[in-house]
Amino acid sequence: MPERFFSKQLPAKVPDAQLIRTNSDLAKELGIDPASLASPAALAIFSGNEIPKGAEPIAQAYSGHQFGGFVPQLGDGRAILLGEVIDTNGKRRDIQLKGAGRTVFSRGGDGKSALGPVLREYLVSEAMHALGVPTTRALAAVATGETITREEPTPGGVFTRVAASHIRVGTFQYFSAQRDTEALKLLTEHCIQRHYPSAAESENPTLAFLEQVIAAQAKLVSAWMPLGFIHGVMNTDNCSVSGETIDYGPCAFMDNFHPDRTFSFIDKRGRYAWANQATICHWNLTRLAETLLPLITTDPEKSKELAQGALEKFIGHFQSHYLTRFREKLGLSTETDLETSATFLKTTLGTLTKHEVDFTLFFRHLTLLAAESDRADLTGLFPNAGSVKEWVGQWQSIQKPTGYLQKMRASNPILIPRNHRIEEVIQAAYQNDFAPFHRLTEALATPYQENPSYTDLEAAPLPEEIVQNTFCGT
Repeated sequence: MPERFFSKQLPAKVPDAQLIRTNSDLAKELGIDPASLASPAALAIFSGNEIPKGAEPIAQAYSGHQFGGFVPQLGDGRAILLGEVIDTNGKRRDIQLKGAGRTVFSRGGDGKSALGPVLREYLVSEAMHALGVPTTRALAAVATGETITREEPTPGGVFTRVAASHIRVGTFQYFSAQRDTEALKLLTEHCIQRHYPSAAESENPTLAFLEQVIAAQAKLVSAWMPLGFIHGVMNTDNCSVSGETIDYGPCAFMDNFHPDRTFSFIDKRGRYAWANQATICHWNLTRLAETLLPLITTDPEKSKELAQGALEKFIGHFQSHYLTRFREKLGLSTETDLETSATFLKTTLGTLTKHEVDFTLFFRHLTLLAAESDRADLTGLFPNAGSVKEWVGQWQSIQKPTGYLQKMRASNPILIPRNHRIEEVIQAAYQNDFAPFHRLTEALATPYQENPSYTDLEAAPLPEEIVQNTFCGT
């Protein structure tokens, strides 16, 4: 791509790099020898002290709407793309260092990352992968030996992120704001070739590309919401056209369910609350559609009409996936009509909200109840047994298909990366104790499997352990 898409940028060197963890399974996918990950050469690359042979590191340009306000230039302010590899499945993957120092897009920042956000992103991105949600991946976490000042001085770290690409809605907005139609055309063609090659066969490739991004994003958000996940910062610069979850800053999995729950300290008005995520996703996609109007047709009004038609398909895509996933979580038959399923789901979420029930434990114990396990304690999650008795009666009266229990087990995780556990990991790491981090990472690799060794990680937080806000570390 032309150089106006990026700035060439070497990572900053760090004084005392310490390898915390590498991801052998992902390395195998990328065609990297897992045994090489523990070498001094690998540590030098993961810390930014050396670059791989043949790499030409860059910081990518993009803009974006942040909490609804448009910023014409953002870009990689603390991330540097080392380059691309072709993985063992023939797919192109980006390898990027996050927290690797200042770039031309740093806007006065230091370009560094505190160690806490590095560990958070490693844990949550790999947990999301294990939970079946399309996501960027973690290849390595490194401590740098530096002290980073945020709210208070903390150890520094570098995170190695792997993605299908780091191209965002904000990348398109960057060139649209400059009225650089040539760059938009090059970018669209590149994304079609890289992510949606079937669109190239369409009568209108740009429109087909938009439709496929819309479908991918609808499927993505409908996959993470039934897990109780809140992205936290769904700005257009954090909306990947590849359909992967990107940026694990002020994100979190809910403990007690509430549709208005947020975790970002900045999100005072609840723009990115759990229940608003589908609406915001559609809003972000509308911003993408606006940038593509000059490429859809040469007739502005016709382009608007076609783009609007594509955007109108979002709600159908989302509702279909969302309801299917919740049916599986509840063990309902797909033969149960949509209206009955949707009504029962609304009742269920209303019950959880009213009684402030732990979201993950509710579905965990519902699965145990369906399995007639003596460990099922659904009523114990409610203030009194009567609070849930009527709901259980309704649930038992709805037709359940053959094999429903297997679907419940496959869609209701036993373990999630709970906020208080992540906080414990971070605080231990600040004392140079990484054992809790390794244990939690290993536990979250199989979130749907019973393992008595990790029973303690299932528990909801005690009142004094509740984490109200999470941070991205910028």
